[in-house]
Amino acid sequence: MNRFDTEARRLSGFGAGQGPECYSEKGVPAEREALRAKLLAPDRVSGSEILLRTLLLEGVECVFGYPGGAVLYIYDAMHGNPHFRHILTRHEQGAIHAADGYARATGKIGVCLATSGPGATNLVTGIATAHMDSIPLVVITGNVATSLIGTDAFQEADIVGITQPITKHSYFVRKVEELASVLREAFHIAGTGRKGPVLVDIPKDVSAAVTAFRYPETVSVRGYRPVPEVQASEVQELLRAIEAAERPLILAGGGAVQADAAEELTAFAGRLNVPVTTTLLGLGAFPSGHELWLGMPGMHGTYAANQALLHCDFLLSVGARFDDRVTMRLDGFAPQATIAHIDIDAAEIGKLVPTALPITGDARQVLQAANALSSGLRPKEGAWLEQVKRWKADYPLTYRDSETELKPQYVLEMISRTTDGEAIVTTDVGQHQMWTAQFYKFKHPRSLLTSGGLGTMGFGFPSAIGAQVGHPGRLVVSVNGDGGMQMCAQELAICAIHQIPVKIVVINNRTLGMIKQWQELIYDGRYSHIDLSGSPDFVKLAEAYGVKGLRATDKREAEQAWQEALDTPGPVLIDFQVSKDELVFPMIPQGQTLSDMILEAE
Repeated sequence: MNRFDTEARRLSGFGAGQGPECYSEKGVPAEREALRAKLLAPDRVSGSEILLRTLLLEGVECVFGYPGGAVLYIYDAMHGNPHFRHILTRHEQGAIHAADGYARATGKIGVCLATSGPGATNLVTGIATAHMDSIPLVVITGNVATSLIGTDAFQEADIVGITQPITKHSYFVRKVEELASVLREAFHIAGTGRKGPVLVDIPKDVSAAVTAFRYPETVSVRGYRPVPEVQASEVQELLRAIEAAERPLILAGGGAVQADAAEELTAFAGRLNVPVTTTLLGLGAFPSGHELWLGMPGMHGTYAANQALLHCDFLLSVGARFDDRVTMRLDGFAPQATIAHIDIDAAEIGKLVPTALPITGDARQVLQAANALSSGLRPKEGAWLEQVKRWKADYPLTYRDSETELKPQYVLEMISRTTDGEAIVTTDVGQHQMWTAQFYKFKHPRSLLTSGGLGTMGFGFPSAIGAQVGHPGRLVVSVNGDGGMQMCAQELAICAIHQIPVKIVVINNRTLGMIKQWQELIYDGRYSHIDLSGSPDFVKLAEAYGVKGLRATDKREAEQAWQEALDTPGPVLIDFQVSKDELVFPMIPQGQTLSDMILEAE
């Protein structure tokens, strides 16, 4: 499927979704052990070779990157290396979004590489995207030689200073002897505690310098204690509060996904019979088909989820940070509830809403403890559960279907139905993102990849490439608007060259749909700079890159085109031309409370 060395694929176990950390687990154990021994050999090697060896020893399956002058020693070290996999994207933003998508889909650490100056600064949006959503990345940049730092040398930029507010930690490597230990720490910090992006900036002379390779088998960062120990007393207090509550509710966020706590969450809610609502980044942490699931809350959430938040008397947040798109105006959020909050980051607890029961810890570990201690509790029953079921039944997500126009909601329902909710779905940002959240029925965690906190246009398509690299055997669907699709469309080349079989959906309404919706509803219809007419023919654009392109303008064509895409083994782009006047409902205007829902167009 991919154009790189067959032997490297066999050793890395790429086809089985295994990384080099699995040397002795699957495939060819003797060869894996031999490769590991070779990588660990204390040879005198360059900083560039140290980088490649360390990445392989850290289990990195693929690096997404783009070369430039400051990283040419690194790229030279890749030449002829059969064990190291690198994908050349067509823009640095595509590289970091692909690494992000890989990390979200697999739970592993994504890695990207760029040169100094403009190469590094082109990563900034992707770093901020990962930081806002707590995604583990190791971002490697080159820089000018240490002797030139601070001289405004060609392609010099203080990328550590530029990105300091949007990284979990940053390193500027001054000596080649420090490089292996710095990289070891970078992976440790990125992938533990509240996960996030770590930047490693390597001057050109450091990548060229030679030293003996020493790979630290263990890592310890002074003062860094990423996973607090679960306190049984806190868990018991939580259980007593749930037992005393008449109207309990669980709000699960992205932290439940990052902690791989979906199984524990489902068991906990099912055992106690407590309804669950999941944020945008929490979708998939609780099965959409479960009778206790109420949908997504907030600005474009379901009536049942928002009413449950308004009327609950006890709210347990599991890894949700009370984003403003979930809470809306804070004085109207869960006004009757005592709030408990489980979060790996103590700084998030009490930051926005008063928290009566704070529990700092890994969500999975806390829920495991809660499940172990809750066997004597009686499941909830009675009026509260009947009420939330009525809200859910009486006010489902709906839209006005049409026999003459193709509705975007129909497209998402069709994709959900034909994939049975089993696909990995990535989205860009805008109306299509909300329709995906509303109408695709996510069954599993790590199956929705979307930019939640930063809301990054251009994220959806390259993140799907990363997800597909991480899961070569899974169906990956990238849902995009016609605006966001144009921001990283150049990565179509990667899909064509490597035959990465992403199914690329363009919800084409020929306008900046969410901006149009706000201008229509909030700015009295004063439409300003939202017309995307003059955008390319997406079918021809795909074909120009060597990707199959299809188009659909009605239901019949949509069903046929989508089935043809599913039957095609390689990448396919489908241009679904939909109504430009369709709006996302329900909606709560910004500045309003959860009780101010607009259920449909008036």
